[in-house]
Amino acid sequence: MMRRLRIITAAALVAPSLALACARAPERPAPMTDGTMSTSPPPTPDAAAFGADVARDLQRVRAATAKYRDIEAAYADGYPSRMPPCLDNPPHGGMGLHYSNRKLLDDRLDLEHPENLIYAPTPEGKPRLVGVEYIVPYSAWDRPEPPRIFGRPLKRADGLQLWYLHVWTWEPNVNGLFADWNPAVKC
Repeated sequence: MMRRLRIITAAALVAPSLALACARAPERPAPMTDGTMSTSPPPTPDAAAFGADVARDLQRVRAATAKYRDIEAAYADGYPSRMPPCLDNPPHGGMGLHYSNRKLLDDRLDLEHPENLIYAPTPEGKPRLVGVEYIVPYSAWDRPEPPRIFGRPLKRADGLQLWYLHVWTWEPNVNGLFADWNPAVKC
């Protein structure tokens, strides 16, 4: 506790935005003795750069999706459908494996119930949760402006006939919290 207080105090002297990022960023997940990962979310200092609302919403998504770090929990909650194979785009990075809950594909977006969970393959063959994706099919959206979540408009995917937004909730992304490709994700 004292160490964290010293870090936050030092950061406050350097830059107010850095202090906000340190105060909101939990510790990075660490391997536990049984080989699994802890449930602590990774740091995402860029979330603070988007403002307090995005940082708060990101914490809500992490709390709601923490149980899906176990892929069996995702299957049990209706995410059985794996979309195309692992998506990557060297040298930009990967998107990973998309598991979709088709019951959520409508005109509504809910922070705590993303339409897709994004996993990265591990060398052991067990998928690791790295992010979420929010989707609204074109057929469900009849307004001229794009759907919004995290205070941001969703992106168009004309080939797939849908609006989408990736959020790298469990794997930091040097390209940004809402970037399509994450260099840390490999297929």
